[in-house]
Amino acid sequence: MKFEGTSDYVATDDLTIAVNAAVTLERPLLVKGEPGTGKTELARQVASALGLRMIEWNIKSTTKAQQGLYEYDAVSRLRDSQLGEESVHDVSNYIKQGKLWEAFAADEKVVLLIDEIDKADIEFPNDLLQELDKMEFHVYETGETIRAKHRPIMIITSNNEKELPDAFLRRCFFHYIRFPEPSVMRKIVEVHHPGIKNELLAAALTQFYELREQAGLKKKPSTSEVLDWLKLLLAEDLTAEDLKRDGVNALPKLHGALLKNEQDVHLFERLAFMARSQGDR
Repeated sequence: MKFEGTSDYVATDDLTIAVNAAVTLERPLLVKGEPGTGKTELARQVASALGLRMIEWNIKSTTKAQQGLYEYDAVSRLRDSQLGEESVHDVSNYIKQGKLWEAFAADEKVVLLIDEIDKADIEFPNDLLQELDKMEFHVYETGETIRAKHRPIMIITSNNEKELPDAFLRRCFFHYIRFPEPSVMRKIVEVHHPGIKNELLAAALTQFYELREQAGLKKKPSTSEVLDWLKLLLAEDLTAEDLKRDGVNALPKLHGALLKNEQDVHLFERLAFMARSQGDR
């Protein structure tokens, strides 16, 4: 069972090594990187390449670790007891299985994605340590222990919004997805926009990387944003010549796909103003 990338996902050598190492070690793969570098998509592509079902647990700021195991609906049980419902005699009727329970109970090996774990509070990762180690948990309301029939391939993503606890990190195999080099970005673009003219692609990527390297930029555009930008350029049938900028306007064509806040737009407007001022001297 080895991951080598797919026709829809350009995986670098170090990324495929990380995925396969985590599978071999049977440890969660913790993937960090800038937003838009394909962390979430990696889990989907691993599942597709290995022919496995994927279970996705999207973490929010309000998510608690217990929700991944199960939730007990005591309110509904109390209401049903007041109404004289027969279902109240079986507590399991009021237990909702979480994503970890679903993965543990699966009759086949699955890929479990825990997406954006750093959105939750700092105790969230620590609350999952025993489940990650033993691949089991206890249901106190019913007295049963849920054990994984097959250890899932677990992929955990983080946007690095907060530091994760050392105890949690020790249990993971770590990989940081670096922002793609131009040569890798070309391959990614060719997957999403096959047949794009080389002149347009060269001009667009040159402009894109220059924009990313601009000092003072608050939010650098990501891979997903350059793909959206190229889609717009193709829809408008623009050419490499159309992308040329002058001192009058430092903003790229259709810049709303790349720059996502007013500070960065104003930055390029100021650069254009300074360039015009120097040109008038």
